[in-house]
Amino acid sequence: MPRAVQPGDGYMNQAEFANIARHEETLWWYRGMREILFRLLDPYLAGRPVHRALEAGCGAGYLARILQQERKLPLLAMDYSAEGLRFAREFGVRNPFQGDVLQLPFPDSSFDLVFNIDVMQQLPRGLESQAAAEFARVLRPGGLVALRVSALNILRSRHSQFVSERQRFTRGRLASLFASQGIRILRLTYANSLLLPVALAKFRLWEPLTRRHAESGIQAPSPVVDRFLHSVLRTEARWLGTGRNLPIGQSLFLIGEKAGPA
Repeated sequence: MPRAVQPGDGYMNQAEFANIARHEETLWWYRGMREILFRLLDPYLAGRPVHRALEAGCGAGYLARILQQERKLPLLAMDYSAEGLRFAREFGVRNPFQGDVLQLPFPDSSFDLVFNIDVMQQLPRGLESQAAAEFARVLRPGGLVALRVSALNILRSRHSQFVSERQRFTRGRLASLFASQGIRILRLTYANSLLLPVALAKFRLWEPLTRRHAESGIQAPSPVVDRFLHSVLRTEARWLGTGRNLPIGQSLFLIGEKAGPA
């Protein structure tokens, strides 16, 4: 059974933050997913001023560090977990602070850009609408939301159980969720698609047959395997960078714009 959310604790199994912090900079999955995110987002940032940005759910903080230090975004990094914030400070994230995506501590129309990466699936079912409403509320008209979630219930795994994942999304469900909050969908695509057959075999055949217990799936392969797996995600990033989408995959990316004049 998923553990209950405790105040000040977090929506994710706190033991996972150390695994994320150890691998987020170099592991093939994180590197490839960042490339996909920026390939999708950058065309919409071109020529668009960003005076204030928020990462709502910065986790261990490595993406926030990139956004602040390399991409020079005026970013506020927030997470619900004190453990995640501790790692974010160690990564050099400037002034990370504690807050809840279900009740963002900001007035309406505060940000030009809101990031929410791999948080929505950790929310108890039914609360995703509240989070989406909060992202829309704090965005200025014409502002962007950049979001990634886990996709497809059939891909739930022992890792999903370990991190206390509570739900997954389909393309249609995610589109409806944000459209209902006045967010115009600019890009919505699956990703991590080419490795889907391997994932299905592992999660639906190997793990049940071996009766593996719930454990973190964040593990570093050999350098050769890491390079190969990263090349697969890099290929997807290049495909998505041409404006084409992927019809199915293990993750979903959404880039949306709040309705109204900028």
